[in-house]
Amino acid sequence: MSPLDPDHPGERVRRAAVRLAALAQDGLTYAENDYDTDRYQAVAALAVDLLSTVSGADSVELAVELGRDSGYATPKVDVRGACFDEHERVLLMRERIDGLWSLPGGWADPGDTPVQAVVREVREEAGAEVDVVKLVGCWDRDARGHTPPLPVAVVKLFFLCRVVSLGAPDALETLETGWFGLDELPPLSEGRVTAYELHRCLAHHRDPSLPTELD
Repeated sequence: MSPLDPDHPGERVRRAAVRLAALAQDGLTYAENDYDTDRYQAVAALAVDLLSTVSGADSVELAVELGRDSGYATPKVDVRGACFDEHERVLLMRERIDGLWSLPGGWADPGDTPVQAVVREVREEAGAEVDVVKLVGCWDRDARGHTPPLPVAVVKLFFLCRVVSLGAPDALETLETGWFGLDELPPLSEGRVTAYELHRCLAHHRDPSLPTELD
């Protein structure tokens, strides 16, 4: 059984720990007395310990990552923009963080609509001004088997985009950009995008009338 299989014991523990962390965040948001605060802080610490045990990640770093959010816990939203040329090659950027290739994208910022978020991300990471054609998929990161697993829930929005003009990407985030056929893909940053998702984006490029794909 693969460690990413939903029924694998380690994966079941990780998912339970993610839920515990979310419950702790909710409890700390609405705690009405010191007793409740202390109890939910203990739940948060337990979630960090479980996540550290099953993932091997540093517990201090996990505690910092989980503590970045406040208020009612909700999934984070990741947006990705897929652009194809006349030869059905996809525009990819090489991440400075890990040296691997991905569709341009990232976390949606508060105050941006999803479309505004993906237009900004494609401009910054790939140097392309784009128009958004359609939403290809609204997918759950865990359900799609992205690796490595994260300590938070993530919803991924993939948009089909049309390039209006090309410029220079932000050198702080991007090492280089390139156009690739799906039969000649470079090493992908699989925490961000998978070959399956790129093939689904190409299918929607070929036939924009396809319905949006949903988890």
